Amino acid sequence: MAIGDELSNLNFESMIGGPLSAVIKAQAQAAVTAVDFIKAVGFDRGTDGNVTGPTMITFVYDKAVETTADDGTVTVEVKAFELKVPFLTMLPIPFIRVEEVKIDFNAKITAVQESSSTSSHGVDAELKAKAGWGWGSASLKVNYSYKRSSSASQKVERTYSLSVHVRAVQDEIPAGTERLLGILEASIVETPVKTAA
Repeated sequence: MAIGDELSNLNFESMIGGPLSAVIKAQAQAAVTAVDFIKAVGFDRGTDGNVTGPTMITFVYDKAVETTADDGTVTVEVKAFELKVPFLTMLPIPFIRVEEVKIDFNAKITAVQESSSTSSHGVDAELKAKAGWGWGSASLKVNYSYKRSSSASQKVERTYSLSVHVRAVQDEIPAGTERLLGILEASIVETPVKTAA
């Protein structure tokens, strides 16, 4: 088989299209994973499974507060405050995008074809003669031989290698998600903790 025929029989469509199709599916799966992450981490759900609101982190901290009296006297008092922060604004959201796909295919086909042919000819002659008074006799003996031998061998070595390099990066946040995070950030509330009288 000729080397050109060997290469033409390879299914390049599967070799190149297969990794590309896998990359597209991986990209789609990454998008679904990001959506599932936002749903699971960013929002609370009721017993019926519907979203009840964003998941909030609430914590209390002390803060120094300055107050100025009518006479201009400044007093500093430490007061307790409560801060409510949407949990989703505190986490990096995984938006993975495939930036580059590099497919390397190497084919090494080594074909060795050997043929040899040998032939040999052989002539063997023998002459015998007798002579006497009157008449004589002679005999001639000839042997002829022909021999031909041929041999052929064919050896084909095939080596294929396929390597796929995928480079993924953290993508920019989509416009809708960025707007959602902006709304959640605006809902961050700091309120003073009421002390019991």
